[in-house]
Amino acid sequence: MDQFKPNPSNSCPLTPITFLERAATVYGDCPSVIHTSTTVYTWSQTHRRCLQLASSIAAVCGVKRGDVVSVVAPNTPAMYELHFAVPMSGAILNAVNTRLDAHTISVLLRHSESKLVFVDFQFKDLVLNAVALFPPNIQSPKVILITNDAPSKAIPSSTVGTDSFMTYESLVECGDPDFKWVRPKNEWDPLTLNYTSGTTSSPKGVVHSHRALFVMTLDALIDWSVPKQPVYLWTLPMFHSNGWCFTWGMAAVGGTNVCLRKVDPPAVYAAIQENRVTHMCGAPVILNMLSNFPVKDPLRNPVHFLTGGAPPPATVLLRTESLGFVVSHGYGLTEVAGVVVSCAWKREWNWLPATDQARLKARQGVRTIALTEVDVVDPVTGLSVTRDGSTLGEIVLRGGSLMLGYLKDQKATSNAMKDNGWFYTGDVGVIHPDGYLEIKDRSKDVIITGGENVSSVEVESVLYSHPAVNEAAVVARPDEFWGETPCAFVSVKEVVEEKEVIEFCRGRLPHYMVPKTVVVFKELPKTATGKIQKTRLRESAKALGSSPVSRL
Repeated sequence: MDQFKPNPSNSCPLTPITFLERAATVYGDCPSVIHTSTTVYTWSQTHRRCLQLASSIAAVCGVKRGDVVSVVAPNTPAMYELHFAVPMSGAILNAVNTRLDAHTISVLLRHSESKLVFVDFQFKDLVLNAVALFPPNIQSPKVILITNDAPSKAIPSSTVGTDSFMTYESLVECGDPDFKWVRPKNEWDPLTLNYTSGTTSSPKGVVHSHRALFVMTLDALIDWSVPKQPVYLWTLPMFHSNGWCFTWGMAAVGGTNVCLRKVDPPAVYAAIQENRVTHMCGAPVILNMLSNFPVKDPLRNPVHFLTGGAPPPATVLLRTESLGFVVSHGYGLTEVAGVVVSCAWKREWNWLPATDQARLKARQGVRTIALTEVDVVDPVTGLSVTRDGSTLGEIVLRGGSLMLGYLKDQKATSNAMKDNGWFYTGDVGVIHPDGYLEIKDRSKDVIITGGENVSSVEVESVLYSHPAVNEAAVVARPDEFWGETPCAFVSVKEVVEEKEVIEFCRGRLPHYMVPKTVVVFKELPKTATGKIQKTRLRESAKALGSSPVSRL
């Protein structure tokens, strides 16, 4: 048995790009992408367009194997196609957060040494300003303008005219439909470069391999029980960890990608009804937005909704599911490219009261089948915490779906992926006696007041249950006596007094966890992925000064 070794026929590099070829064969005449009433492609058309675009990226634009190609675009057909076409040209895909400012985008383009930038007409001036910030001695990337669904008068004005650019559709049209796409030499070759949201620190460039994304794509489909030919509505930005790998996943199952340029409740509900949507993903903020929108009737058919990040409050879950959404909750990071811990719902839980079901769904759950191991450890000793549902520790992961590392940052890579074989997430959680994981906070979001650890997530969950509260975030505010105290920032549906909110919390939380300060905003600041920007709120809380002393 020891004589058996890998050979060229049994060790072909794994890559999710091969899913597109199969989709063109099996689902060739079925719809692949729908965008507005005028743009509908089939899988055979998408396959051909991606081949043509990939050949032009290589031949016309001069991109070589291993070069980085960036994209700044919303959820459009072009954005979807580029998830295949860029790696098919041999390049590494860098999907850029569209809500970043020109300075930050300029920094990321320079850091990644991007050779080419595809930019949607909506963000043309933003990218031109970013490129203009390049120092004279550094080569700036070529700019390709995506105009395929833009009215001519809608293209933003700038000092450089539209005619100065190659356009996306011109590259598709002049490309070779018989192009032999550039397959990875090794499945560990980089496929994507994604920059972290920077909610708790400076953005870092996360590099993922073909192998990891192949594994994560199949894992996501199996864990969420996605059937063949679903109708998937893109309410999750494709630039957010490549849409948690569902960009490639929809090709694997021959799904229909319904693209939305902008996510707002009327457009989402209209798209669901018109296209008979079956699946969608998004941050908890999307659930909150949909549940608060006045809808006359429940959905005609159930829509499965996968959410991640901070656990959605029980009240939000109950409201959303009453409308016809079937909500699943999971946990993941940019560094693992998708959801790697999920609720893993048990059949016997269906007979529990609705509030108990919501509480269980708010837990992140257990590892998905592609993740080797997950644990919660004492960050000092590295030992597993007691599985009692209350002992806090840092969440650690290991498995083949983890990133290769942070681009040009060996120190950050070593700090996160330690010699003991674990990836340290920086998230704080507990393990319940039944083995299910529950996130309590980011390590920087835990509030230590008078020696007691306060989970901002737990306080936020209570705030969300207040009938007047629309959104809530809790951070630490300096306090001369306690060190720091919980400070709540809320957006509201109706006028509410600070004292009323504090009294509401006092009846539902231990005294030390009750916010000492409540600040009402019209809308809480968010990142492009829908996460509330606690960094900015911490600055606001710090600017308030030391909180009023309360020694009781």
